[in-house]
Amino acid sequence: MAYEEILLRLAIAVFAGGSIGYEREYKNRPAGFRTHILVCIGACVIALIQVNMNEEIIRRVLINPNLKDILRADYGRLSAQVISGIGFLGAGTIIHNKGSIKGLTTAATLWVVATLGLAIGYGYYVISIASLIICVIVLISLKKVQHKLFHGEADVKLEVDFIKRAKAVDYIDEYFEKQNIHMVNLRFLTSEVDGVKSCIYTINLPRSLNLNQVMRDLAHNDHILEIKEVDDDH
Repeated sequence: MAYEEILLRLAIAVFAGGSIGYEREYKNRPAGFRTHILVCIGACVIALIQVNMNEEIIRRVLINPNLKDILRADYGRLSAQVISGIGFLGAGTIIHNKGSIKGLTTAATLWVVATLGLAIGYGYYVISIASLIICVIVLISLKKVQHKLFHGEADVKLEVDFIKRAKAVDYIDEYFEKQNIHMVNLRFLTSEVDGVKSCIYTINLPRSLNLNQVMRDLAHNDHILEIKEVDDDH
């Protein structure tokens, strides 16, 4: 394979991995910009090695036909190891914490980036570029579509009174993450009465959740004294 072709494929791998990694880095995910680039380059290198090995086998068989039953070309062997091996890296980005799971999308992007690297390394430019464009659209544009389909259109404001702010806020954050509740804004109130602190959460609920049930669930925490819905003029 010509050196120019090798450099071209590696450059495309850097671009493809960086394009998906940038979106993950922007959202402060465990595997970000550099990780995705390295995964894509690594997969591309494996594919390039496989291509060059096969070309070398074909060249030797053409020179010495007696080797045709000894030397065999197999395009899938190294690629299969990449696909299975990337699962360990993807599993490392998945975090299970108190019933909630984080990092599934990042694990999926690492797996996709590895497949893109293989496609680029084998020289399937149309497949790799088209797949890259689709992946970027899924990660960026479909996030808004997903929010509209599965979340309510109107935001809700909740005023929460508590004693120990840190413990109460941690509990609320964990609950929101577990229930896939999007927190639009958080405002702490400066006034305190008898050591009671307050804050106002602006949230957007999934369509499957009921506001009253959410308020009842949050009220179970011992550090939360009162929780109520407030209007937009509050």
